[in-house]
Amino acid sequence: MIYLHKYTTLILASGIWFVGKFLRYAFPPLFDTLQISYDVSTTIIGFMYTCLLTVYALLQFPSGILSDRFGSLRIIVGGAGLAAGGAFLLSFELPIYFLVISIVAIGVGTGVHKTVAVGILSKTYPKRTGRVLGVFDTFGTYGGVGASFIVTLFLVVPRPVEYLVALFPGAAWRSVFLSSGLVGLGFAVLFAWYVPKQQTQNDDNRRKNDPSPSIQDYLIQFKNKKFAMFALVTILFSFSYNGVLAFLPLFLSEEVGLSITTANLLYSAVFVVSFVQIFTGGLSDRVGRLPIIFITLGVGGVALLAIVVLVDIGIVIIAILIVLFALGSHGFRPVRGLYLIELLPDDIAAGGFGIVRTLLMGAGAVAPTIIGFIADMSDFRVAFAFLTASMVGAATISIGLLISNTSMKNISM
Repeated sequence: MIYLHKYTTLILASGIWFVGKFLRYAFPPLFDTLQISYDVSTTIIGFMYTCLLTVYALLQFPSGILSDRFGSLRIIVGGAGLAAGGAFLLSFELPIYFLVISIVAIGVGTGVHKTVAVGILSKTYPKRTGRVLGVFDTFGTYGGVGASFIVTLFLVVPRPVEYLVALFPGAAWRSVFLSSGLVGLGFAVLFAWYVPKQQTQNDDNRRKNDPSPSIQDYLIQFKNKKFAMFALVTILFSFSYNGVLAFLPLFLSEEVGLSITTANLLYSAVFVVSFVQIFTGGLSDRVGRLPIIFITLGVGGVALLAIVVLVDIGIVIIAILIVLFALGSHGFRPVRGLYLIELLPDDIAAGGFGIVRTLLMGAGAVAPTIIGFIADMSDFRVAFAFLTASMVGAATISIGLLISNTSMKNISM
């Protein structure tokens, strides 16, 4: 129990993140149901979901600024409460404009969490930050994975939870949002109650003694060569990773020749192995951030290159390569955020991290469009070769950072 008590802040922050990712990814399995319920076209439903993702992406930088100015605790609790409110709205059969309001609320509420949570967790666990962020990211990943399963369960099984579904006759799926809202609100209340007041007081004292940072204070960080180069690494990785996620099943069916069922099964393996984040995060605490960054990007890049080159080698080897790509990609993610935070001054860490998250999420958002266009003009093998170049480019820049960092250490010795 004492051991668990030490990690209560991590558990609560990860719980909020789990619910946030769950809410975001609960919508795609419901697209058909939402069309019928609200009598709208696929285009309208798709546009609404695009609005959610866009709002989420745009909130990364502002949430960091707000955290630097008003404190991490207030932003995390406020965001969780807003997302829970959006979920509660979806629990009731209301006119369609309430659906729009709820989607925007969920986008804003979940969009402010990760940028701020990474900062507060790094301060709370300074000696175990890598492992902690690995656990945190893993919770989020499985929240997204669980969303599809749970929503499908409530759609296929009319009354899986009788006392909840009874509130919404004929709309069992709405109870998913009711229960998610209750859980999210519970985590928000516990977070506000548990997180040490000392940390909030320290934030308040710092803001009283230091002037509020300006936009220029954030942007000037790009003059730092290490920061700018690593920002480019994260952008290249995000473009490659999101492009692969968008089209891997189609690549496997059209270029490798697998059935849709087999392709989807291999696709799910990309998410299942996300637990590797716990190990790479912890390992980076012991051996350093940059070595793990290079190794994970290198593994992901080489695996993706082999998939493109060896499309005819057989399903077993392709499956192994997909798993290696997933291990490298997921292994990189917790160390990425931690290294960025460590490159920034404390008073602008959240906002600086938010800028980079906005850029990398923007790159990830345009990746499916660009890769889809290349595939239409040529084929998926060419498109995935383009994604491979992006991933290998990220690994190449990271080894440059590693060599530069090692040289600086040798000089200082």
